[in-house]
Amino acid sequence: MNLTEDLKNILAGEVDDSESGRQAASRDASLFSATPKAVVFPRHVQDISALVHFATRHKRSLTVRSGGTDMSGGPLGHDIVVAMPKHFNRIHEIKNHTVTVDPCVWYRDLEAALAPKNLLLPTYPASKDICTVGGMVANNSAGEKTLSYGETADYVRTLHIALSDGQEYMFEALSRSELDAKLSQDNFEGEIYRRTFKLIEDNYDVIQRARPNVSKNSAGYALWDVWNRERQIFDLTRLFSGSQGTLGIITNITFGLVTPRPHSQMLVLFLRDLAPLAEIVKTVLTYAPESFESYDDHTLRLAIRFLPALMRKMKTRNLLSLLLSFAPEFKMVLTGGLPQLVLLAEFTGHEPQEIAQRVQAAQAALRHFAVQMYPISSPAEASKYWTIRRESFNLLREHAQGAHAAPFIDDIIVNPQYLPEFLPRLNEILSHYDLTYTIAGHVGDGNFHIIPLMDVSRPDFAETIEKLSNEVYDLVLEYKGSAAAEHNDGLIRSHYLKKMFGEQIYNLFVETKNIFDPNNIFNPGKKVGADWEKAKKYLIKN
Repeated sequence: MNLTEDLKNILAGEVDDSESGRQAASRDASLFSATPKAVVFPRHVQDISALVHFATRHKRSLTVRSGGTDMSGGPLGHDIVVAMPKHFNRIHEIKNHTVTVDPCVWYRDLEAALAPKNLLLPTYPASKDICTVGGMVANNSAGEKTLSYGETADYVRTLHIALSDGQEYMFEALSRSELDAKLSQDNFEGEIYRRTFKLIEDNYDVIQRARPNVSKNSAGYALWDVWNRERQIFDLTRLFSGSQGTLGIITNITFGLVTPRPHSQMLVLFLRDLAPLAEIVKTVLTYAPESFESYDDHTLRLAIRFLPALMRKMKTRNLLSLLLSFAPEFKMVLTGGLPQLVLLAEFTGHEPQEIAQRVQAAQAALRHFAVQMYPISSPAEASKYWTIRRESFNLLREHAQGAHAAPFIDDIIVNPQYLPEFLPRLNEILSHYDLTYTIAGHVGDGNFHIIPLMDVSRPDFAETIEKLSNEVYDLVLEYKGSAAAEHNDGLIRSHYLKKMFGEQIYNLFVETKNIFDPNNIFNPGKKVGADWEKAKKYLIKN
């Protein structure tokens, strides 16, 4: 029998080995393309168990795919791709500020289901209209509200995971007595707990020192978040969150939820000079914005250039109204050109008057900086700025003629206090390359997404990626930041983990992988065992 027939014999779900089906699973939003041998659509947990046993027995690999929006090559594999959206897509229960869901519920559908109950999962990424919640967990996604609400891992209450023995287990935060009960079990689950606890306890201090000095991180395995000695809490959901499907397959998730604040007001800041940026950020953060985002002049030019596409994203047909909403930007162009950076500070609360007072106080505190300010109360006008920020990557990707949006230094983060030194040095590095690029991101966290436009057919394409990445990441690590704040490692960054964390911590990552996946069947080549020379072979050619 061939692979397809073997898989059909063990699964209730579908198997697709057609050229079109395999090609559809060969791409995500990254620079890579890897065509699998087969794409399977498991119908239930029993199918997943059968797949794990099959992969172990026949030395195959399983790479899970959700929405396909990953920018790192995380859901790409050359063997069996496990596509979850077709059957694992139900919202099961909403109660007591929690929701239980299948991993491939689209975030947009969850948001719509929660809205009538005035509830929110606040860690959505910019791709919230096209991503799934399982992908958010696998990447430990974060976004515009992370400044106030944290990362996706902070909202994971329980995870059901199919492990390498083919069985499904439920993971949640455990007290010391509950942990002791797990450690005493004479079975595979007990062995997982014993070995993981020993690894973390024996290396506790060095693991804690390895924690990146930033507000969010999706690089490596978050060993530092699993065992809290002070609170005596042991939580393996923290390890699975951000593990990019390399330790097991998520089958069910329970999230904690928040009640969104009902009122908001935005303060838009236009910076012509980046020198005072860190002080401006520090000042604005004093007044507790819920979100503090940014995009650069390249992004703004794209938005103005492609107004019709922006209108479609904003679902507006009134071109005159949209043009009028750009009056502040047009005025700036006429009086001295576009700003280098646009900052969006959104203040939220329960009382409009209290929000207005905070916005006014922030404006007063910022007056001695060389910055133009523009307060916005209208949700319709604010949506213009949010659309530009959220769609910056898509605008670049969809309208680049003869070039490709190339995410490879797309997720760097440093502590915001270093921005006055860091950003000029970053711009100096970028200036040595003949690239058009946009910079957008979460300025309140010091997290920036740099997306160059590149001709992927140029002979030095891979060489430029490698050289520029080394220079940028060396700079990031000099400031004790992270190469991956929220987009994760995948094919593009996994090989930097040893450099970022050092040999000792990297070896602990390898040991972690071996504990959970001794046969290396789950998404191999990501996180550990990465090889850039092999990854380069999967770079797109057109």
